[in-house]
Amino acid sequence: MNIKKIFFSLLFFLLTSLYSSVKAETLSFTSASYQQILANTENQPLMLVVWSVNCSSCLKDMALLNSIHKSRPELKIIMLAADDLTATEQIQQILEKNQLSDIENWVYADENTQKLQFGIDPKWYGELPRTYFFDKTHQRTGVSGVLSKQDYDEMFAKILK
Repeated sequence: MNIKKIFFSLLFFLLTSLYSSVKAETLSFTSASYQQILANTENQPLMLVVWSVNCSSCLKDMALLNSIHKSRPELKIIMLAADDLTATEQIQQILEKNQLSDIENWVYADENTQKLQFGIDPKWYGELPRTYFFDKTHQRTGVSGVLSKQDYDEMFAKILK
């Protein structure tokens, strides 16, 4: 084998490895995960987006979320798919398609979805999309439904000050 072939094979392997390491893994969301997320983001504002592969409004919102992700690198964004673990591959495909696979993402890992929802917010009844905005002290505001760019900007003005 000539040196050129070896070099390009090695380069291809390194680039493929680099790409796969940039992709975030999908984490399993259990009843303890919400508190874990809060602990891991102490003194940091964040946005938690709860969505589903079966929610057409959620899927339409992905392009705007991608735009926010790119324009606000200081904001921690966490995606939580309200689907079960069997949808993990589909979740990753949607996140990759919308260039959101490099952020932290979770998927429900408990069949008792009401328990998971209650652990996040006892006042939330499971409607999607659901977005939580946390300031750096983790005072939160939860919003159900589709948000406009203006809605996001107004919330960011409150949590990023």
